[in-house]
Amino acid sequence: MSFASVTFFVFLGILIILYYALPHKIQWVLLLVASYVFYLFAGWKYLPFLVFTTISTYLGTNYISRNAEASKAYLEREKDHLSKEDKKAYRAQAKKRSRIAMILVLVVNIAILFFCKALLVDPFLSLAKGNTSLSFLTLGLPMGMSFYMFQSLGYLIDVYRDKAKALKNPFKLALFVSFFPQLVQGPISQFTELEESLFSEHAFDRKQIAFGLQRMLWGFFKKMVVADRIAVAVQALQGEEYRGFAFFILMIFFAIQLYADFSGGIDIAIGIAQVLGVKLPENFNRPYFSRNIADFWRRWHITLFQWMKRYIFYPISVSKPMLNLSLKGRKKFGRFGMRIPVYIGTFLTWMGTGIWHGFHWHFILWGFLNCIFIVVSEELTPAYEKFHSRVSFSNKKGYDIFQIIRTFLLMNLIQITDLFPRLSEYFGKVASLTYVFNFHILWDGTMTKLGLTGTDYIILLCGVVLMFAVSMIQRKGSVREQMLKIPCVIRYGILFIMIFAVILLGSYGIGYDASAFIYNQF
Repeated sequence: MSFASVTFFVFLGILIILYYALPHKIQWVLLLVASYVFYLFAGWKYLPFLVFTTISTYLGTNYISRNAEASKAYLEREKDHLSKEDKKAYRAQAKKRSRIAMILVLVVNIAILFFCKALLVDPFLSLAKGNTSLSFLTLGLPMGMSFYMFQSLGYLIDVYRDKAKALKNPFKLALFVSFFPQLVQGPISQFTELEESLFSEHAFDRKQIAFGLQRMLWGFFKKMVVADRIAVAVQALQGEEYRGFAFFILMIFFAIQLYADFSGGIDIAIGIAQVLGVKLPENFNRPYFSRNIADFWRRWHITLFQWMKRYIFYPISVSKPMLNLSLKGRKKFGRFGMRIPVYIGTFLTWMGTGIWHGFHWHFILWGFLNCIFIVVSEELTPAYEKFHSRVSFSNKKGYDIFQIIRTFLLMNLIQITDLFPRLSEYFGKVASLTYVFNFHILWDGTMTKLGLTGTDYIILLCGVVLMFAVSMIQRKGSVREQMLKIPCVIRYGILFIMIFAVILLGSYGIGYDASAFIYNQF
């Protein structure tokens, strides 16, 4: 069921009416039913994967919880009969049992995720197409699997670390795993962030519902008016004949499409949740205003970046073997040697993130490039600071703009690897920037052969300017809160214009697939 479909709007309308009409105590039950109905629309064959992740996470977390409680009770009962060494040994054994349970659930679920992702590449893809007896290999990737699995496994690890309590009610855990607004493409929530608002009773709140609907409207505008319109040109510009400056234009167009599509989908998800009284974490914070790559990843797909840091980078970089390596490296190589664990942790984190996107070399390259740029940038920070202390810039704002543009272009060079599975083609396109100066495509009619008309370009320009203006306004806080300060007539006029813009200017047509959010594939 697509967010941008009549079926979904009917589904959501019925849900909202029932949600606030029925007793508030069963609101979370209704959300669970609605989430499973939503998921069934993606295909019943995917439901077992969602259920398996839920059941395995429930069994694992409750075993860990019971084991910890039993250990604590035993030590309390026998505190007068056990020596200090006995208590320490018993705690170590109890922790080991919990760790084994956690690792077992992690390994099984991650193996399933990797298996489903592997089905999307050769040789499995070719086998599935060429042999009817292996048709089960056409399963593909179940909707939202990467997102709900990361969310579930993060909760499992938090329970093991004693940072979250294990839910005793399996149906509440099922809701946490399957909450439908974030199934499509996130955000990835922590249990401690989502628990209170997800299971609480929510009274009808006109302001919050209005804010949620406005957030959805903004998401639909970005997705359907901007992203889906410019997608035609992005596809056309991937042709072999478009090199040099044409590739540069593709970089800019894809940056617009990717941001409008992904952040638009997140706006819709957060807006739906807000209408239902549930607070989802933000996933974007004006990323194209970043001054370096590390800053970009603190602003783009925030919840994934935080998940990777929390559950991959930190456990690796502060593990005992890495700390020992740091001490030895410091003695031999000084500061560089001391930071070797950081380099290893960063490398493994970004390789893992690349593989999470898919088993293709261009995703591996994507992770590697992010890793290299971040490490180099961090290591050169002292040199930058020393340089800036000696050389003062008369135009500080101008230098800030330079940093923003530099980061924007570097990130575009990395992000556009998504479009070129063949690495030779990607490197060939990048190299062409240095020797193919075909600026004439701006005025020789080439731009009108990309599937966009002059009117389309005007609409896109207005959409991009509007997104930029909103980003600038967000520096002062919530745009919706600020809109409350303007006269009612103007405020509603803006909202009606946005509604008609989505209806009249949204990119539709034969073959249009409103469900095709870019991050669905991950």
